[in-house]
Amino acid sequence: METALELAPEVGLAPACRALGVSRATLYRHHRPPVRETPPAAVERRPRPRPALALSAAERAAVLGVLHSERFLDAAPAEVYATLLDEGTYLASERTMYRILAAHQEVRERRAQARHPAYAAPELLAEAPDELWSWDITKLRGPTRGIWFHLYVLLDVFSRYVPGWLVATRESAALADRLIGETVAKEGIGRDTLVLHADRGSSMTSGDVSRLLATLGVGQSHSRPHVSNDNPYSESQFKTLKYRHDFPERFGSIEDARAFLGTFFSWYNTGHRHVGIGLLTPEMVYRGRAEQVRAQRQVVLTAAHAAHPERFVRKHPEPPALPTAVWINPPKETPSSR
Repeated sequence: METALELAPEVGLAPACRALGVSRATLYRHHRPPVRETPPAAVERRPRPRPALALSAAERAAVLGVLHSERFLDAAPAEVYATLLDEGTYLASERTMYRILAAHQEVRERRAQARHPAYAAPELLAEAPDELWSWDITKLRGPTRGIWFHLYVLLDVFSRYVPGWLVATRESAALADRLIGETVAKEGIGRDTLVLHADRGSSMTSGDVSRLLATLGVGQSHSRPHVSNDNPYSESQFKTLKYRHDFPERFGSIEDARAFLGTFFSWYNTGHRHVGIGLLTPEMVYRGRAEQVRAQRQVVLTAAHAAHPERFVRKHPEPPALPTAVWINPPKETPSSR
């Protein structure tokens, strides 16, 4: 840089920069004194002049008094403005009303509306059968348009086993009450050992069902409103039902529906190899035969490996593992828990 400046008086700045391979812009930048900009905070701001047509302090107080009156306390400025116009009164524009409210930190929802609580996601854990059940109700098409049957299903979340179900012509808390009570008794569920999870349908949140569960010593849990993912296992079971190749478009009668569902749930519990439980059937896991079946599978796989070890390149074959814990909404990891 200094050499280019020394040569500039003799040959000119541009030839000197070309000869030395230096950009003139770079040379200027290094030898031009930096321009210090005044920070915005240091710039003196003059007060904004008050518009000549602005409301006086008394007029602004009058507008605020009207907005605070019992008559308009829960009304939006637009509604106040229109109501006063209809009565032949003009105090200020709608925008001015908003400015006055903003000056007093009152621009918010002023109407009387219901305040709904913030629902936390249910976090439920099952480490064995009969610790966590979920239940739900789904509609089945009847013989003609507008005719529906209602299927109630109880599901053990850990094993995916269905311990109880019924189909009826209506949705009723009394029917749900009966199904839950009979199923808990049939399976011999002890007090304070089971949690029953459901969404927020009218039958699920009814007082009759709540009183029954309290009497039986069964805990109660509900999904957040309009969040189907909070009851995923029941939703998945209904999908398995309705996506069956032989699931009819309509049921001819309630007896027809009960016959079909009886066959389906027998297959589902004892014949359906479920991916989520190590390709075992729900009945195997629910009745405590899972380890026995896995041991039998291991014998077969060990024999296959002994006969043709070259066919098992990566490792010794093992049957799919069983889950040790099944969650509805597992807790989210925090930086401190990692």
